[in-house]
Parts: sequence; structure tokens; C-alpha cells
Amino acid sequence: MKTLIRHAQVVLPESTERINVLIENGKVAALDVPDGASADEVIDASGLHLIPGVVDDQVHFREPGLTHKEDLLTATRACAKGGVTSFLEMPNTKPTTTSVAALESKLGLAAGRCVVNYGFYIGATPENVAELARATRTPGIKIFIGSSTGDLLVDEQSALERIFAETTLPICAHCEDEATVRANAARIGGGSSVADHSRIRDNAAALIATKRAVDLAERHRHRFHVLHVSTAEEVQFLRGTSDLITAEACPHHLFFTVDDYDRLGSLIQMNPSIKSRADAAAVWQGLLDGTLEVIATDHAPHTSEEKRQPYPKS
Repeated sequence: MKTLIRHAQVVLPESTERINVLIENGKVAALDVPDGASADEVIDASGLHLIPGVVDDQVHFREPGLTHKEDLLTATRACAKGGVTSFLEMPNTKPTTTSVAALESKLGLAAGRCVVNYGFYIGATPENVAELARATRTPGIKIFIGSSTGDLLVDEQSALERIFAETTLPICAHCEDEATVRANAARIGGGSSVADHSRIRDNAAALIATKRAVDLAERHRHRFHVLHVSTAEEVQFLRGTSDLITAEACPHHLFFTVDDYDRLGSLIQMNPSIKSRADAAAVWQGLLDGTLEVIATDHAPHTSEEKRQPYPKS
């Protein structure tokens, strides 16, 4: 079966060009073929963009345990509809994916339910280094260096040292310094409005944790990926790190700022928090100059009832 896609704006590694693409038996066979190339099916894509399948390296799907929000079938149908052909999912489901047995169980679920390619991170805890060391069928280890949702916080330095020293899989982390977050919350009485979320989970909390994790990675010579960079200070710091370190941006930190709380309220309450216009501009610049190598969604669905709760329950 041959399909000819004509006149699309095709996104290539170094440019975007209006060319034809020939697909044979489900695989790209040739680029820039003539309009009259032989094909069983011809698709006129004039005015449309054609891109490679997208890999989303950070999603929080809700199976097992939270399927009233989403399951692997509905989530991956949405992926396919949006052009995401592969995803890497985080371990904060119920139960958490913090053992090889839990990982194998989730892979078993995915084999029967996912309609796109999949991978599942194994989550770190202060006590599960042996499980992390023997895991294989995973893209890497996820550490919450700062509590977000669930109960996967790893904040003790000795536990972090062991994870970086005694494992070999790539590590990624949610970087917000727990002590700073708690001190900020205490200082403003816990917060009374959703706008306080960005004062509690502030730039300092993100930078301190990112520096801490990068120090661990550099000292232990361990590949490390900084998830959802949200501040100008982090972008500047990451410009001076080694090739062991990669980092990503997410759409919400590119397109929303603290100025949007009045309009959107808890709909943009997330961790790490939304920051200032200057921070968003810096994250954009980090993408443009290659300091940040990846855009990920950090997809994490909640029900409207949950988001309508008063802050901070929202």
C-alpha cells in the first residue's frame, strides 16, 4: 500500500519545506517525490503541516487507581489524535510505580490498552534503591525533589546520594526545594488565594532544587534531565552545565504567567507554579538557544470538581 501526501509543509530536521512524501506499508519511503509518483492513495495536504510522530517525555496518566479522570485507552487515543506517537509516563499513580513488580504490572496494562508507543518511569523513594538498580524495562528513574502530588518525596541528602551513586538508569526530577516551599507557606500563612501558589513555589525553590540535583549528577557522573524548567534563573544556570544534563520546557510555563491568575484562577494552578512574564520569556529563549532541548506537556488531568475547590485544595 502506497500513500502519496502532496503539497504539505513538511517539518524536516533543519527546515520546513513544501514537498511531497511517499509512504509505503506504513513507513516513510521517500521525500520530495514528484506530484505524479505512483500511489494507491493520494492526499492533498495543501495548507497543512506534516510532522514526525511526537514523543512526549512527561505525562501523568491516571491508570491504575485514578481512572475516573482518565485511563490508558482514553489517554492514548488523545495522543494519537494529536500526533503524539510515543509517551513516557510518570510513576505517581495508585499504587505508585516504585517497584519492578508495579512496573511490570503497568506494562501489562499498557500492552492491552495503549494505541501508541509507551514507556513508564520507575519512581524513587528513600528506601527503594535496590528496586531502582534492577529495573530494566523503563526509560529511567523519576525523583520528586520537592512534594507535588502523591507521596513520592525524596528530600534527604543521604537518600539522594545513594540513588545517584548506586543506579545506572537516567534520572529525571521534579525540582522544587521542599524546605523553601514550606518556609514560604509559613511566611504567608499558608496562602489564601490561588495567586499565592506562585509566592509559595517561587523562583528560589525551583533554582535551589535544580542546583542540588545537577550537583549530584555531576559528582556521580550520572545522566540527568531537569523536568519543566520554569524560571529565568534555572535557564541561566543550565547554560553552564555539562553534557550529562538535559532539560525541558512545558507549554504552561511558556504561554501563561502570574498575570493570568485573575482570569483563569485554579485552572493554571500547577507544580512548578506559573511564573512572571520575564521568566516565560527566558524559558522561550532557552528553547531557542538550545539550553532546553525538549518540550513536554506534563499532561496531568483533574476533574472540574477538584479544580473548583478553594485554594490550596484546588
